[in-house]
Amino acid sequence: MRRREFITFFGAVAVWPLAARAQQPRRYRVGHLAIAAPTDRLPPPPANWDAFVQGLREAAYVEGQNVEFEHRSAHDQPELFPKLALELATLNVDVIFARGTWALSAAKNATRTIPIVGIDLEIDPVEAGLVTSIARPGGNITGMFLDLSELSSKHLQLLKEIIPRMSRIAVLANPDINASQLRELYRVAGPLSVDIRAVDAKNAVDLDDAFHEAKNSHADALIVLSNPLSLAHRTRIGNLAEKANLPSIYLYRAHVDAGGLISYGPDLPDMFRRCGGYVGRILGGTKPADLPIERPARFDLVVNLKTAKALGISIPETVLVRADTVLE
Repeated sequence: MRRREFITFFGAVAVWPLAARAQQPRRYRVGHLAIAAPTDRLPPPPANWDAFVQGLREAAYVEGQNVEFEHRSAHDQPELFPKLALELATLNVDVIFARGTWALSAAKNATRTIPIVGIDLEIDPVEAGLVTSIARPGGNITGMFLDLSELSSKHLQLLKEIIPRMSRIAVLANPDINASQLRELYRVAGPLSVDIRAVDAKNAVDLDDAFHEAKNSHADALIVLSNPLSLAHRTRIGNLAEKANLPSIYLYRAHVDAGGLISYGPDLPDMFRRCGGYVGRILGGTKPADLPIERPARFDLVVNLKTAKALGISIPETVLVRADTVLE
């Protein structure tokens, strides 16, 4: 080989590794802040996380290829959220996906610069001071939100339709999160001649006492308000409701899949998929301030006939024909 040819060949070989590195796509890091993570021993409903990942995939972001996750879960200890959020901010992740009121508040306090996509079904984000407006959030937060107080009357009416003679309802709630839903339930209970009895459950330890209190109050049924605790312990709550012989209504289908009687609420996997799409758009360069807050687009009614039979309840045909899904 001539000297000039050798030098040209050697130079080309030396450039190959640099070219290969230049062609490798950037790998983004998405922080995931929640009461429970898919890697936990007791993970949240898998359909929700799978839908979030699908939304990212539809935006061309695939785990292991150009995106990786930093999971931080509080494991039923909400007081850990500020520390976990600060960890993600210190890692300087590209986006934080925050699930629930506690996670969102902690993420907002931890960073004003890292984009945050949130999903929360307990608060009004404007009233809570998370964003400036629904149409133009401003700042670094956007996502999917629903103030659940608007669904409280629907839950009460459904229970009244299933149990016409119902006069007293226990409401499993965390008063720190579910205040607006409780106010709405008290407001609409009067015209339906129903007495509302709130039983507090701020942590997993409170659940046994809460159900004991509900049973001793001679409640005819139970409304389980949405919060991270109730979803994480959906199977245990379903078992306690059946043991207490309390027909129960929930917001999420995951509760009914775990043995609950009935649920009416937004299609949660669809909301998570749309959150994944929002994260993808932010990774692509869109600012969260320019992404309007979105509301749920689809609502589902799910009935568990097996649970109804165990409770000795006959679900009216008027409810069954409206149900999107009937589990038998």
